[in-house]
This record gives sequence, C-alpha cells and structure tokens, in this order.
Amino acid sequence: MALSQTKKVVIMKDFQLTDGDTGSSDVQIALLTARINDLQDHLRAHKYDNSSRRGLLKLVGQRRHHQEYLKRKDPARYKVIIEKLGLRK
Repeated sequence: MALSQTKKVVIMKDFQLTDGDTGSSDVQIALLTARINDLQDHLRAHKYDNSSRRGLLKLVGQRRHHQEYLKRKDPARYKVIIEKLGLRK
C-alpha cells in the first residue's frame, strides 16, 4: 500500500533536516513508519492476507536497519525521532 503524494510531502516537511531533504534517515524512518501503520490497519481488517503480512515484516526490518544506523551515527537525533514517532526501543 503506497502513501499518497500529499501525505509523503507532509511527512518529509516534518522530518527533513534541510530544505529539500528526502533521503536522510529521519525522513526514511518516518515514511516507513507511516507505511507500516497503514499496513497494520489493513491487516486488522484482513487477518488472512499473508502477502501483505510479509511486506509488513520487510518494512519493519528496513526501518530497524535505518534506526540502528541513526543510533550508531547520531544518538541524540535517534532519541528525538523515536519520541516524535512514538516508537519503542
């Protein structure tokens, strides 16, 4: 399930470090979190959709790798983004 273009732009504006930033770890984690939340809602309604469940697990893994990278490179920014998105860890 893809995010709409307007929703992506709003998320990027909220989490970008500089103007025009679309690829920093902060933005990537925020975009992946939005996609994960949408997929979770879908799976609550369609609990036997195993294809989407597999995609969800792949997205969670990608987000985890971005989080580990950010935690290793800049722990302060990692804590801020975790609190802002309401994630555990």
